Amino acid sequence: MKATIASNIDALRDDYIAAVTRLVAIPSVYQEDDSGKPFGKPIDDCLDETLALCHDLGFTIYKDHKGYYGYAEIGDGEQMIGVLGHLDVVPTGDMSAWHSDPFSPEIRDGRLYGRGTQDDKGPTLAAIYAVKALLDSGVVLNKRIRFIFGTDEETLWRCIERYLEKEEVPSCGFTPDSAFPLIHAEKMLIQSWLHGPGDDLISLECGGALNAVPELAKYEGPLWEELAAKLDELGYDFSAEDAEVTVFGKAAHSAASDTKGVNAIARLCLALSSIGVTHPVIKFVAEQVGEDANAIEIFGPIEDVSGRLTFNVAQLELSDQASKLGIDIRVPVSFEKDDFDNDIQAVAEQYGLRYEEFDVLPSLYMPAESPVILTLMKAYQEISGDMDSEPMTSGGATYARAIPNCVAYGAIFPGRDKVEHMPNEYLIIDDMLKAMNVYANAIYQLQGVEL
Repeated sequence: MKATIASNIDALRDDYIAAVTRLVAIPSVYQEDDSGKPFGKPIDDCLDETLALCHDLGFTIYKDHKGYYGYAEIGDGEQMIGVLGHLDVVPTGDMSAWHSDPFSPEIRDGRLYGRGTQDDKGPTLAAIYAVKALLDSGVVLNKRIRFIFGTDEETLWRCIERYLEKEEVPSCGFTPDSAFPLIHAEKMLIQSWLHGPGDDLISLECGGALNAVPELAKYEGPLWEELAAKLDELGYDFSAEDAEVTVFGKAAHSAASDTKGVNAIARLCLALSSIGVTHPVIKFVAEQVGEDANAIEIFGPIEDVSGRLTFNVAQLELSDQASKLGIDIRVPVSFEKDDFDNDIQAVAEQYGLRYEEFDVLPSLYMPAESPVILTLMKAYQEISGDMDSEPMTSGGATYARAIPNCVAYGAIFPGRDKVEHMPNEYLIIDDMLKAMNVYANAIYQLQGVEL
């Protein structure tokens, strides 16, 4: 049976690439517009296109009448396996860093480039086409398979909240939104704002999504020459011309801010503080965080089996009327939220800043010996031949924590780069076909698991 399924997956290669191209071509970035759609027309268009594609593949489809979510289902049985993917993507960031249009997918050297290829349109479609390959192989599903399409994952998860209010909860599931073999523990997510006073002399608007390390931070004003000299002295990467200074960092997911990212906002604040700028928000970043994405100055060393606490300074707005700093914190699984609230608020108050909580997602921990994890690990090992990998932990926040008996499962293989939220995001086509084989094997084996 595995050989038949693998052959059918190979036959679906071109269809899969065409489907990913269709979805990536839709710039499904959150926006507030006059369309009447909860997260903007592009995201709604992407949901419609995904459901149409699933309908053509033989799935029964449903769209929430307000447009918060949709799903595609196939198979029979009382129990349901949920596969949770999201169709929204983060902004493109610095367009000059892209080698091709992020919304005009392009194949180069066996890779398909474009925003959303890896996060999360490509992996979601890989799981969909895995089910298609199962059906083409004559497999009869004794559990329903429901693909749940979220549209607000990169911001506030209002889509999945509405789904859980209105719809059936799967018996178990996975989200193809991380790495293989699987993630059985995810850190708590805390996103918040620090509000402060304005400034008549400095105006800044830096950063993008809260869950991304900012790769650019720009300053324009009378201090530009002094700032440029200080940046040069500090050894930071920057450009300066016509009273404008641009500090360059390195984009990364917030969950990897301490290992893969270089925070442009933090570097700008360090330089501004060094030349005598005393605005409270600038001083807070420079003195309490700097380039330490673990924020040891604020919290001390925080670490457990799921890794270290990470602290990402993601957004900075400063006008003559007010200032606002956006931060993203990933808290190890054995710690409670209360352990951190008092610390961050107390430090903020020292700088005259007001702390406002924006979003909190609780941590996830699923025992490695659970039947679902054992089944998913076996399915992965049989296809990949990787018998040494163990269930992993992550700072990422995926839909896995939204329902019981759910984990993040692929689609990035060990040793491959995770390029979500980065310029020139891509998927490796052969890897996605391999991931399809893993997903097909996993869904096939889950048919025999008592949930």
